[in-house]
Amino acid sequence: MEQTKRQAVTVAVFVATFMAAIEGTIVSTAMPTIVSQLNGIELMNWIFSIYLLTSSVTVPIYGKLSDLYGRKIIFIVATIIFIVGSSLSGFADNMWQLILFRAIQGIGAGGILPSTMTIIADIYPFEKRARVLGLMGSAWGIAGVFGPLLGGFLVDQLSWHWIFFINVPVGIIAIILIGIYLKEDLDHVRQPIDYLGTAVFTVALLVLLFALQRAGETLNWTEPLVLILLGVAVILFISFYFVEKRALDPIMPFILFKNPTVLIGNLIGFLFSAFLIGINVYIPMWAQGMLGHGATIAGLMIAPLSVTWIIGSFASGRMLEKIGNLRTVGIGSLVITLSGFFLALFPAATADIYFYLVSALMGLGCGIIFTTTMVTVQDAVPKSQTGIATASNTLFRTVGQTIGVAVFGTIFNSVLASAFRAQQTTGINQANLNLLISPETAGSLDASLIEPLRDILYQGLHTVFWVMFALCILSYLIHFFLPKHQKVQAK
Repeated sequence: MEQTKRQAVTVAVFVATFMAAIEGTIVSTAMPTIVSQLNGIELMNWIFSIYLLTSSVTVPIYGKLSDLYGRKIIFIVATIIFIVGSSLSGFADNMWQLILFRAIQGIGAGGILPSTMTIIADIYPFEKRARVLGLMGSAWGIAGVFGPLLGGFLVDQLSWHWIFFINVPVGIIAIILIGIYLKEDLDHVRQPIDYLGTAVFTVALLVLLFALQRAGETLNWTEPLVLILLGVAVILFISFYFVEKRALDPIMPFILFKNPTVLIGNLIGFLFSAFLIGINVYIPMWAQGMLGHGATIAGLMIAPLSVTWIIGSFASGRMLEKIGNLRTVGIGSLVITLSGFFLALFPAATADIYFYLVSALMGLGCGIIFTTTMVTVQDAVPKSQTGIATASNTLFRTVGQTIGVAVFGTIFNSVLASAFRAQQTTGINQANLNLLISPETAGSLDASLIEPLRDILYQGLHTVFWVMFALCILSYLIHFFLPKHQKVQAK
């Protein structure tokens, strides 16, 4: 059989990873222009949420299908869907169209990332895989720094439509390279596709994520709609368990989670992903609201995280070889936990330099953690289950971000609401706080309101940072249950 050309396939995987990674940063930069032109600021959150929802529910489906039909065809199909969604998003002329087309884009993205990680697991042995995943991690680092600059350039020089159109040639290059140079030998027996399990799981996860999104928006977890959605989600997940018990080849084999390496590795990824989304949301808010910086500087304050993530990813490869997975995860967890502790201690008058330093420390820990847990989970299962194991890890991370956004948002807004109720001064309200955290409108505030509003903003941010630190502590404690690496041979 003709051999896979590793270098060409690695380039294709890097290109696809970069395309998916840059999507978040480039869209965030262009969002003020988009909502201004399409007149839909009240729907802005759904541009991000719908992408996250559809990419979440499709991850395990793609993972299972890649185990059944091979990585190549699933990668190509997912990338084509992503390209189609990107093209349609570029042509959108109202917010509802853009939301719909972003949903299609998310369906494609749900297959790209787990497919690329699984391809790396297939073509590289364990001892080299962490280093290659470190290279893939650098794609996220480059995207974190380069994305806002590229987004700003495209919006200023062309139009916001081009932030989506640029994905088309990049995706086509990745498809061509994978199509030509990736060779697969599918010698295992194909079982019938678990259509019922797929449908039940998709609906269950969509209902759960919509309930969390709704609760985060309304600050009311006891709202009848939220309670009904959560109840329906529980019933559907219970049903999914029994459907999978009867399926010949389940879309999400629960025996996978009887493997402690898979279970603990995914839980660690879940908790630190929630922490990471909190960093991406609330440090820029501190920079703009507390320090008065513009959006560009706010973005640059977390840019060191992207750079040191690359260093951590590469370092994890050597650490795995030298000290094993348990100690490597422990070191990464400790680094993130220390950074979270420092952040929670920051006073209101903290200087910019300390945010750059703590961001760099976080990136180092995240690079170690996310690379090591991915490699460890992949290597804990037979080759025939690598796709679904990789997808489970990606799913836990994505759901961790979604739940993190909802929970942190609820806590943050609840603290603000309580602080506003305790205030008797005219002008200390949510509307003026919204003006404070926007560099374009902060100057319109009366000078006497700025410090009281910043005090309230600090209360909300400080509370969220302590909750994030608590998640770090929990994850650090959980890592002690992670088994030491033991190679599982393919059946």
